[in-house]
Amino acid sequence: MDAFYASVEQRDHPELRGKPIAVGGSGMRGVVASASYEARKFGVRSAMPSITARRLCPELIFVKSRFDVYRDVSHQIRDIFYEYTDLVEPLSLDEAYLDVTNRKRGPQSATLIAEEIRRRIEQATGLTASAGVSFNKFLAKVASDINKPNGLKVITPEEALPFLEKLPITAFHGIGKVTAEKMRRMGIFNGANLKQYSEVELVRRFGKVGRHYFHIVRAEDERAVNPNRIRKSIGAERTYKTDITDLSEMKEKLSYLAEVVYKYMEKADNFGRTVTIKAKMPDFRIITRSRTFSTEVRSLAGLAAIAHELLDENKEDISSVRLLGLSLSNLSKEQAGDGIQLEFDFEPPKNEEE
Repeated sequence: MDAFYASVEQRDHPELRGKPIAVGGSGMRGVVASASYEARKFGVRSAMPSITARRLCPELIFVKSRFDVYRDVSHQIRDIFYEYTDLVEPLSLDEAYLDVTNRKRGPQSATLIAEEIRRRIEQATGLTASAGVSFNKFLAKVASDINKPNGLKVITPEEALPFLEKLPITAFHGIGKVTAEKMRRMGIFNGANLKQYSEVELVRRFGKVGRHYFHIVRAEDERAVNPNRIRKSIGAERTYKTDITDLSEMKEKLSYLAEVVYKYMEKADNFGRTVTIKAKMPDFRIITRSRTFSTEVRSLAGLAAIAHELLDENKEDISSVRLLGLSLSNLSKEQAGDGIQLEFDFEPPKNEEE
């Protein structure tokens, strides 16, 4: 979807159309969850501190998020997807992979199916979507960003290698700012430069993910579209308007987060063995502390108590916080290979960008 949250707000509030808007908090501790394309012209992006966004775009209008509405629209869109294929792998509320090799309806061409789905989304929701069409997940994902907003990009097998060789390294899905900067220092600015390095050298420089870089620049990606994508962890976090320095108040906040996390674990019947607390300091340093058990944590009281213990054990390091988080990993359904897909409306998905 194109600027999903912001587009929903502009759809529902005509007075916001054509104006630079940001969904999220406008205060000193606010964060942009989604920015309209009018705001993006000024450099405003999701996950950006609201104070920075305001500085870039003084006319920016902040709109309070409505995740219940975004979730309902997301369900409308997914219902359309499932009319064409059962192989739908949601990545977030606004993005999914579809495998239409064995379609349920529609034309034989994946490109024509993508066009048809885009038209139907706009008819049903009043929102625009962009699509990438190719023969593997990596290329489809990269293609989906090429002609945004309201566009489509197709990468055929014949076009794949020349396309990747010209592609700037910053446009490779999965290569973030830090890795891109490291690559630039190595003289890697595009796919052609990346292709000059052997698999052994990339693994030596980047660890196991180097193997992934070696293959994707050669258009090799064997990952299947997985409709039962396994969730690796269940968690929640909150940023606070003022720094918290009182230990008892931090515990109170962790108790609330424990309730949120436990509710999702109980709903999914999916419990974890590793408890992790996360704390962001006033200087933006992030500290995480974990404890792993031989069996799953299956009670709210137990989860809260473990979170409090982790905080007590690290109170010298965690003396003042602007954010607290709590999560569970090593989930029972992950261990069993029984995939689940949860949708959290507690906080915006981390990758909600387009």
